[in-house]
Amino acid sequence: MGSPRKVLMLKKTLEEFYMEQFLEHSRILEKTKVNTMKSFIKIVELSKNVLKNGKKLIFFGNGGSASDAQHLATELCVRFSKNRSAISAISLNTDTSVLTAIGNDFGFDYIFSRQIEAIAKPEDLVIAISTSGKSKNIIEGLRKSKELGLKTVCFTGPNVKNIIDYCDEIISIPAINTSRIQEMHIFLGQMLCNAIESELDLASFVEIEKF
Repeated sequence: MGSPRKVLMLKKTLEEFYMEQFLEHSRILEKTKVNTMKSFIKIVELSKNVLKNGKKLIFFGNGGSASDAQHLATELCVRFSKNRSAISAISLNTDTSVLTAIGNDFGFDYIFSRQIEAIAKPEDLVIAISTSGKSKNIIEGLRKSKELGLKTVCFTGPNVKNIIDYCDEIISIPAINTSRIQEMHIFLGQMLCNAIESELDLASFVEIEKF
């Protein structure tokens, strides 16, 4: 046998890395624009109707998605583009006492479903955020929400098979890179907040920057 072949690995320069990241982001952005518009519009309409009927939006997620859940709930509760009336939105990621008690007493898989059981009302809208679409606590949260008669939405990646039965609408990002999926989630999440304000006649759309 001959000696093992050596593979020459050339380290990218920071300039090459920088440009590749922008190119990948741009490709996923274009795919997302094409693939998610119909779902986005349906979610805006769903959110508007839920809020007009005096119900609330409930966000939750793990890790970076937990940060997005808090971020988006805050944008709605406080303000997005202009001062206006508060919008009823909450994140299930913020109460460390509840999260650790549920995790300890019942298990981590139930940290969201238990809270939903406690505070959700029929016709509230649950918005789950999961890059993998496979997290057990996300699936359990969505399952419990449907059981209780809530409207359900999930922002996820390409894997929807574990959540599709529990969702009224899904934003599925056509990417496998977690970073790119998360970038699209917060981008569309910010768009959602902006559109909700406008659809509720609480503020006009944010002015687009001209370059």
